[in-house]
Amino acid sequence: MTPERRALADARDRLGRDMLAWYDRNGRDLPWRVKGGPHPDPYRVWLSEVMLQQTTVAAVRDYYRTFLTLWPTVTDLASASLDEVLARWAGLGYYARARNLHACARHVAFERAGAFPETEAELRTLPGIGAYTAAAIASIGFGHRAVVVDGNVERIMARMFAETRPRPGVRKTLGDYAAALTPDGRPGDYAQALMDLGSLVCTPRSPRCAECPWTHDCLGKKAGIAADLPAKAPKVDKPVRRGVAFVLERDDGRILLRRRPESGLLGAMMEVPSTDWRSDAWDTAEALPHAPTLAAWTPVPGCVRHTFSHFHLELSVLRARTASGTNVEGTWADPARLDDHALPAVMLKVLTLAFGPAGTASGGDAGSDLGSSSSSDSATEAGSRARAGTH
Repeated sequence: MTPERRALADARDRLGRDMLAWYDRNGRDLPWRVKGGPHPDPYRVWLSEVMLQQTTVAAVRDYYRTFLTLWPTVTDLASASLDEVLARWAGLGYYARARNLHACARHVAFERAGAFPETEAELRTLPGIGAYTAAAIASIGFGHRAVVVDGNVERIMARMFAETRPRPGVRKTLGDYAAALTPDGRPGDYAQALMDLGSLVCTPRSPRCAECPWTHDCLGKKAGIAADLPAKAPKVDKPVRRGVAFVLERDDGRILLRRRPESGLLGAMMEVPSTDWRSDAWDTAEALPHAPTLAAWTPVPGCVRHTFSHFHLELSVLRARTASGTNVEGTWADPARLDDHALPAVMLKVLTLAFGPAGTASGGDAGSDLGSSSSSDSATEAGSRARAGTH
């Protein structure tokens, strides 16, 4: 470290006190948070942290409350079926989280008598729990000193230490800076203080440095470069994949759905049958052999556009009707009760295009407009948990 950076690390205790004092005055009241008091239930910490991965606080609030109402303990959640969990998760995006959530709940409930382990190392052995989530549970849920590093913390450290090298190559260094400043006392509150500082003050654009408890120590501010940090690597354009979706309506009005494979994108979610998604466009004649049954398939005007974390998707839609006795693999769903099925937002968009907004139940990725062709299943702060400015 440079002498200036070493001086910051040596001021850890004072900086920690300043940050905690700021948090006590300005920290947000969130449904999963206990500020300045006893440690919250580790189950609630875990549930909130999994939901907040790549998702904003505003989007998570209602989902969190719904899950707690339905499943107030980890044993209750473990006793639910995966279909029930996926259906309640639908619209929150990044659906592997829901599968891991259910698997983790079952492990904790049935293999550990409902008790979460306390150490980061043990927590990381559980399904779906990586370094960040393990540190968050250990510090917030159990009061252990753990270094919690998300996109907010990386941004704060880049500015505090005037780190001008771009991510992701400098990510380990930013973690080292965070470790150097993490205090021994109130580690959970300190971790949440940094989350709030990054969301409320040290924001990605136009940071409000005058409101920051570390404003007089921040090397980035002293150098006049805080707003330009962290440095970003050149943006890589996402590829576009294309496919054709087949909306089959039975003469009683029910719609054919199928379950996706458990592994991979949108694993175990329900879907409208479709072709593979590939870079080349499909023409109708090429797509028809992939239809769920022989029928008078007609194109639906328009196109569904949806963005995942690593690619853009464009789906053309073909629609047909069939008799009630048609033998076809899948589930016939009542269009008025689509909320009973774990349908991701992209499939709700397909049904909206095929039938209009009245043809689907309410749903979609949190914060998205199902009628829009540009709503996204991804959140952004490149290469990190998307909490910047939101969590």
